[in-house]
Amino acid sequence: MATLMLDRLDLQPLVNSVSKDKQVGTQTHGWPAYYSAINLPAGPDKPLLGDQPMAGLPGRLLQVFLDLPAAAVLTRVKATREVLQSKVAQERDRVRQAAEQRAADRARAQEALAAAQTELDRLVQQAPGPSLTNLAYASGRLARRVADAEEDWDQLNRAYRAARRQRQADEKTLNDVKESEIARLLFHGLDPSACPRCETPITKERRKEERDVHRCAVCTAEVVGETASDEEVEAEAQARVDASKSAEDAARQALESAESTLSQLTAQLDEAQQRLRTAGSDDTVRQRMTAELEVARWKGALEMVPEPAEHDGDEESTVLKVLAAADKVLDQDSKAAAAALFTELNAEIADLARRFGMSALERVEVNRAAQLKVIKGGGAQSYFGKQSPGEQVRLRIAVVIALLRVGARLGISTHPGLVLIDSPKAEEVQDFDAAVVFKELAELAASNHIQVLITTADRDLSRAVLPADCLVTAEEGAPLW
Repeated sequence: MATLMLDRLDLQPLVNSVSKDKQVGTQTHGWPAYYSAINLPAGPDKPLLGDQPMAGLPGRLLQVFLDLPAAAVLTRVKATREVLQSKVAQERDRVRQAAEQRAADRARAQEALAAAQTELDRLVQQAPGPSLTNLAYASGRLARRVADAEEDWDQLNRAYRAARRQRQADEKTLNDVKESEIARLLFHGLDPSACPRCETPITKERRKEERDVHRCAVCTAEVVGETASDEEVEAEAQARVDASKSAEDAARQALESAESTLSQLTAQLDEAQQRLRTAGSDDTVRQRMTAELEVARWKGALEMVPEPAEHDGDEESTVLKVLAAADKVLDQDSKAAAAALFTELNAEIADLARRFGMSALERVEVNRAAQLKVIKGGGAQSYFGKQSPGEQVRLRIAVVIALLRVGARLGISTHPGLVLIDSPKAEEVQDFDAAVVFKELAELAASNHIQVLITTADRDLSRAVLPADCLVTAEEGAPLW
């Protein structure tokens, strides 16, 4: 039904902002809102247009029916701006509360740190000397250095043993060269411990045969070849022995230096551990260590809470600035257009209301919020809601007729041109006044192609005032349709 009627009557949905539990959102009003303005409500406690006074809906309906410039766009801009302002305000509150919480946490940590530092200073004055924490740190540092020194000593010891084995092998080779011809012959060759192909170990028997009968220990072939002079081979073997001795001496010296360093560090570690054990048995020192830990804990807590950053919390976003500017421009255009339009509308409403029986009425003033001020004789002023039910019916009908007539004169066609009135005489409207109302509505419908539907139980009044071809009546005791 809503889709059908909005399309047939060329009406656009109305959007406004709505607040709930400090949350601002948008609400869209469609056919029900327009219907309540087309079907004039009877009885008191109703707004001038429609039946819902919330969210400025009567004023929005009036502005749409008067075709004020960009009325629908203005309502959307206002709603969007209010929603965005609410979100920005909520975000600012959240940031402010978070900053206040951080400031409170930081102040609490600073107070606790100051108290812990005061207690530590008192304990330091009471028992001067190195703290238990410093002693433990120094002991741990020495322990790490001892471990590194032990690792260095172990590596140097392995290097020394390897150098010694090499020196012993070179000396044995020198001795063999001096005593064996085959040794001199094979001096520059390899000295494998296993077959290079199948990795079978070379036995002592084969090595003995190699020395005694000149048979290769690997392939058992006879070793034949020219050898260098005995003096050259022995000189080279001697040079190797000298080099390996020098390497062994260097390795021994490095090992002895490492042993000396390790011994010194071990002694320092024993001393530091002894001092730590002695200090740990002192109650005052333990209290001091607890105070130091407390100071360190609060320092860490203070570092975890950053100092409040300076920021401009009142800076408005570009989107809000654009919306505010659009709201201002559209509102000014609407006010300028309404100034002359409402003067003509007020005069038409007052004239019709007086013809409808409100003889004491002097003038009316309606604004863009659909608030109607009624000025009666003697200058007494009151608003629409303070009028009697019968006067409210007269004024509502007068407003609708005035909207349609002014719109027809100015070429405004935003009102759908459909008016529904149910039993206008039910609200203390006299026969004479009702006759005038019916005539005005009939003339309006005939001259401006407006569809007006009135329901009434007064057959005589309707037959006397309205054209016969406009009446739909029921026979006595029969249904209307």
